[in-house]
Amino acid sequence: MAKHHSHQQTKSRLLDQVHNVLRLKHYSYRTEEAYVQWIKRFIVFNGKRHPEEMGEKEVSQFLTWLATKKKVAASTQNQALCALLFLYKKVLKKDFGWLDDVERAKKPSRLPVVFTREEIRAILARLDGSKWIMANLLYGSGLRLMECLRLRVKDIEFDYSQIIVRDAKGSKDRVTILPEKLKEPLKRHLEKVKVLHEQDLKEGFGRVYLPFALARKYPNAEKEWGWQYVFPSKKRSIDPRSGIERRHHVDASVLQRAIKYAIREAKIAKPGNCHTFRHSFAAHLLENGYDIRTVQELLGHKDVKTTMIYTHVIKKGGRGVQSPLDVLL
Repeated sequence: MAKHHSHQQTKSRLLDQVHNVLRLKHYSYRTEEAYVQWIKRFIVFNGKRHPEEMGEKEVSQFLTWLATKKKVAASTQNQALCALLFLYKKVLKKDFGWLDDVERAKKPSRLPVVFTREEIRAILARLDGSKWIMANLLYGSGLRLMECLRLRVKDIEFDYSQIIVRDAKGSKDRVTILPEKLKEPLKRHLEKVKVLHEQDLKEGFGRVYLPFALARKYPNAEKEWGWQYVFPSKKRSIDPRSGIERRHHVDASVLQRAIKYAIREAKIAKPGNCHTFRHSFAAHLLENGYDIRTVQELLGHKDVKTTMIYTHVIKKGGRGVQSPLDVLL
C-alpha cells in the first residue's frame, strides 16, 4: 500500500512540475489541460511507470498505438507528440533524437470547405446579438475562433478600420481588416459591455486575466476598460490558475453551437463550422482578385503554401487563370 501511495505522490509531483513549467513558458490554459491529459494517458498506457524510466521506445509505441489502434486524426497524434516532447525536453531535460519509428497518422489532403456568399448570408440571418457579431468577424476579418473570443477592447481600431490580433498562432501579432459594416454594431455592443464592466467594478470585481508578466508590469491594467474582453462571459467565474473571481471571455461552445444550429436551419449540407468562415474569407478575397501575399498576411500564415490551398477551391477554374480566348472575345 505504501508503495502505491508513494507512486501516486511521484506522479502528482511530476504533473505539478509539468503545470509549473507550462505556466512559466506562458502556454495557454487549454494547451496546459491538453498536455497534462496526454502525459497521464502515456503513463497509464505504460503500466503507470514513471517517464524517467522510459524514453524514445515507449513514446514511439504510444504514438503508434494512437495511430493504428485508436485511429486518431493526424492533428491529435501530433498534439500527443508535442505534449511528450515537452515533458522530456522541458520538464525532465532529456533530449532524444527525432522519433523515427513512430507510425504517423496520415493527414488527409482534403481541400477546405468554403461557404458560398449566399450560404454566408443565410447563416448570418439566423444569428443575433453578440453571436451575429462574432460570426461576422470570423468571415469579415478572417479570424480563428479563439482569436475572436480573446479580442480585447483596445485591439479594435475603428479609425484605422483594423483589428490587431495579438499573440496569434506562432505567438505573432498581425493586423487584419475591420469591416465597415461592423463598426456601428460593434460600437453599440461595446457600450453594453462597458456598462457590465462598470457594474463589476462597483461590486469590487472587474479585473480581467492579463497575459504573461503584464499584470506585474502594469498593476492597474487588469481593471482598465481597454484590456477588457470584447465578448465577455455572462457570468463571472473562478480562474482555475489563480483562484481569482473574474469575468473571462465567452466560452467557445456558445458560438460553436449557435453556428451549428444556423447551418442546419439554413439547410446547408456542407460539413461547416466556425473555421469554415475563415476559409471562406480567404477564398472570397482571392476570387475578388486580391493577390496571394496580401491574403497570406491577413490570415497570418507563415508559409504562402498554406494560403495557396485556397486557389484550388475558388470558383474560377484552371487555378483562376482567364483564358486568352475569353479576353479576345
